[in-house]
Amino acid sequence: MARKEAERLVYEMHAQVCSVLSNAKRLEIINLLREGEKTAGDLTKEMGIPKTNVSQQLTILRDKGILTARREGQRIFYRLAFPKMLKAYDLLRQVLIERLQEQGDAAARMRERLP
Repeated sequence: MARKEAERLVYEMHAQVCSVLSNAKRLEIINLLREGEKTAGDLTKEMGIPKTNVSQQLTILRDKGILTARREGQRIFYRLAFPKMLKAYDLLRQVLIERLQEQGDAAARMRERLP
């Protein structure tokens, strides 16, 4: 495979992963799975949303290769396929928190100037 073709493929894969991660519930699932394997029932309890919603998001994450699953009797356990992706997740979260803090600081400065 030529270098340019390989680069384009990586850009495509990157875009696909980003589109999967553009859903707040899927991000929450990824964050909860940092602790280890969980079932859809476990995630439902922790997230406080209907199991059908959790299952739908798990299917998307699994189909896109973000999660893997293993069956143990009737239960299916989900885990991150690539735990190192949490580094990117955490870095982006830190940037967003810093951005919120900056916005809060700017709002506070503006309030100070009001009569």
